[in-house]
Amino acid sequence: MSLPDAEAFERAGLLAWPGIEEKWDGAWLRRAAGGYTKRANSTQCFDPDDFEDADVRVISASSWMVLRKIKPVFRITPLSSPELNATLDEADWQTIDPSHLFAMELGDFEADASAEYFAPLDPKFLAIAQRLQSYDDATLAAMKALLAMLAVPAAGVVIHRDGEAVASSIMAVANGIGITGNVVTDPTRRRQGLAAAMMRSGLSWAKDQGAKFAALNVQGDNEAAKALYTGLGYTHQYDYHYRIPGAAK
Repeated sequence: MSLPDAEAFERAGLLAWPGIEEKWDGAWLRRAAGGYTKRANSTQCFDPDDFEDADVRVISASSWMVLRKIKPVFRITPLSSPELNATLDEADWQTIDPSHLFAMELGDFEADASAEYFAPLDPKFLAIAQRLQSYDDATLAAMKALLAMLAVPAAGVVIHRDGEAVASSIMAVANGIGITGNVVTDPTRRRQGLAAAMMRSGLSWAKDQGAKFAALNVQGDNEAAKALYTGLGYTHQYDYHYRIPGAAK
């Protein structure tokens, strides 16, 4: 079975990690979610052939984001038009966070015996995620607002050891693709196989929800995560990055 193409993965990602506000401009999509994650607070192009008036549209999209009190960000994938990329180059936009999309056909995975699944907005899950992610209350509120927009099957996945929550993630199934996000483990318990146990548990849940494929985003310099995902069967599909105005932060 061949894997979906970049457009299929990107469109599934829109459903698995939604913006709170979205606006299409041709094949360019603007998204805002209170600043919580660049993925949900950025503009991206879904058609390389949609390049008319790229310079004007970059300004318009940037203004739209500023009006929503988020920083102008473009997500650049293989679907971005060359003219968009050239426009950002000419305006001296910087490249940050080079990343990859990994994916695989979804086989059978056995959930960890301690795995627990929550509705994404379950207060218990939110409290666990806040502790493991070291989120302040404002960041937690922003995450909660984003999760409230989910309209596809989704679950908070939690792994326990010695009665304590030690790893968590959010799994969503969109268009037959199980997409993992917000992977985190207790920093005092790393190198204990917890991330792998959490991933297997989430993938088992996604399979039960009817997913045929699995995908996730991983930052390019996160070698440990890439090794983990490769060991589970994921393979590199394509690269993407973000562009921001001015000097890289």
